[in-house]
Amino acid sequence: MNNDEKYNTVISSMREFTYKWQPENYEDPSKPILKITKSSLGSFDWCPKKYEFSYRQRLPQDQTEAMLKGTILHNHREDFFNIFDLKKAEKMNNSEVLEYCTSLMPVDDYYDISLTVASLEAQRYIEARTENKIDEFLPVCNEGKFDAEITIPANINPKFPLQRDYVIHIQGIIDRIFKENGGLVPFEYKTGGWKDWKKTSMRKEMAFYELLLLNAPDEVMIKNGLDPNDKVTHWGWYYPAANYIYAEPRKTRSMTSVMNNIAKLIHHYERNTFPAKFFYKTCAHCSFFGICDEAQEDTWV
Repeated sequence: MNNDEKYNTVISSMREFTYKWQPENYEDPSKPILKITKSSLGSFDWCPKKYEFSYRQRLPQDQTEAMLKGTILHNHREDFFNIFDLKKAEKMNNSEVLEYCTSLMPVDDYYDISLTVASLEAQRYIEARTENKIDEFLPVCNEGKFDAEITIPANINPKFPLQRDYVIHIQGIIDRIFKENGGLVPFEYKTGGWKDWKKTSMRKEMAFYELLLLNAPDEVMIKNGLDPNDKVTHWGWYYPAANYIYAEPRKTRSMTSVMNNIAKLIHHYERNTFPAKFFYKTCAHCSFFGICDEAQEDTWV
């Protein structure tokens, strides 16, 4: 049995999972458990009503220019690491490395951002070669998909106590995972603009990824090219449009925050209440503004 078959066997042995979860059916093993992704949890944290529209009701959303841009640039970066030839680059001088990295970027409407990425990767490669760490240049996992089941204790979030412990399914695609000094470093790639206040949300996203890696079955880790015994030591994110890259040691408090947010989400499911968070600067750009009663009421106050 190959790694793909082992992975699929592991996933099929898990309980079915869904966003349209019914807590009252939890005791029935034939009923699906709650599915949570980084995006769905982030949407809930942003606005529970938007979460309900997007994930529970599965209402369609228009594809925005930002969404299209994000998809295209994520594909470019994934392809870059898939085709980068370490042996070929080893014989190049510094200028040739930059030219090589640039040549791997498609010429399209986002070429200016791709050039920034090429410059960064050329610099990273040159530094890795200088420090005899070329083996750390390429990610050990490039766009890896992970699944896991975790238990959320009933009293983990005192502000939002639950009726019982719950096993839930978490799932996600991690942009890149590098390995440095024996530790794993998940790295998120963002195609929007950078603001300092985003650090809090980015830490929550990275903590969710660590939660995935901590709980993924061995077969899932191996399928993604990882040693199940390896642990996350750092995490980071890259915003090329702002030429901003950041890495830091993992934060235990961010892990706690994610677990608390998951408990809060379950708490809302138990009560079947997903109230809106109205803030005019963000709600005005929400796809569901026109059908959100709370937003419409607050607009006219």
